[in-house]
Amino acid sequence: MEFLVRVTGKVNHPISLDPTVWIFDDRRIDLDQFFETTYEEIDEDEKYLRGMGKHWSREIMEGATMPPTLDAERNFELKEKKIEETFGMFFHHFLKNAEPHEDATKIVFERNEGEEISVPLEKLDSIIFQYSANGQPLREDGPVYVLWKDGSNRHDPIKHVQNIRID
Repeated sequence: MEFLVRVTGKVNHPISLDPTVWIFDDRRIDLDQFFETTYEEIDEDEKYLRGMGKHWSREIMEGATMPPTLDAERNFELKEKKIEETFGMFFHHFLKNAEPHEDATKIVFERNEGEEISVPLEKLDSIIFQYSANGQPLREDGPVYVLWKDGSNRHDPIKHVQNIRID
């Protein structure tokens, strides 16, 4: 099975998604926690700017300091632990880079054997791609599962998604 998912159709930039590398992406979502608690998505640009502002203020007040090496070791241990969990990513992070045309109205999930499932483009912000289960890629029926943000299909996701077409 190929682990790439292509996004084609009414987009300015067709893209290929490789879910096997998303484990290293900071935008990943721990799906077990996501569906059990309330989740608030963080704008990465805003988070970066706030962090840089705090860093700048601290350096002006205290002077520049080198970070302790133990923090890096602690972060590595946290990443090792997180790799064993079930993760997903919001689809809108990727589709904005593909730049859908203004006349696009739906997202079509092309599954194996020619089956297609379409949803209105307005539902983009509610689409999550699950790409791992208990730290393992979705080899048998993946490479991604399509989940709805409200969790309504959490136990019966759309599987075997091979390509995504924007119509």
